[in-house]
Amino acid sequence: MQKHRKMGVDYGDKRIGIALSDLLCIISSPYEVYQNRGEEDALKHLDKIIKENDVDEVAFGLPLNMDGSEGERAKLHRAFGEKLENYSGVKVYFIDERLTSAEAEDILISSGVRREKRKELIDKIAAQIILQTFINLKKGN
Repeated sequence: MQKHRKMGVDYGDKRIGIALSDLLCIISSPYEVYQNRGEEDALKHLDKIIKENDVDEVAFGLPLNMDGSEGERAKLHRAFGEKLENYSGVKVYFIDERLTSAEAEDILISSGVRREKRKELIDKIAAQIILQTFINLKKGN
């Protein structure tokens, strides 16, 4: 049986955090922070990672308002996630990403990472949290 990885995406105008699962889809790990140079470039880059790592599902962060409603940012994320699904042919699932950046920051602070370095890491740690949330939801945890 073919094993596939899952990918987590923390989408931003400037940076895109990316995480990948292990082949058993148990653990998510930070992969990279990609400097967003525009939609077409970002789609190509994410598709390349999807193909190279045999990804079959993408957990895409959706920045909901605190009351659970979708604002303008969520609409932008949803539109890009749908474009990624069409471009790559891989199913994209939208995952509530409220507070993931704060959680990522807390993890980095508690790990003793200095402020300058945290800025470089926070997006891929947020993507890791989004992906781990998705993995846990699929497993029913």
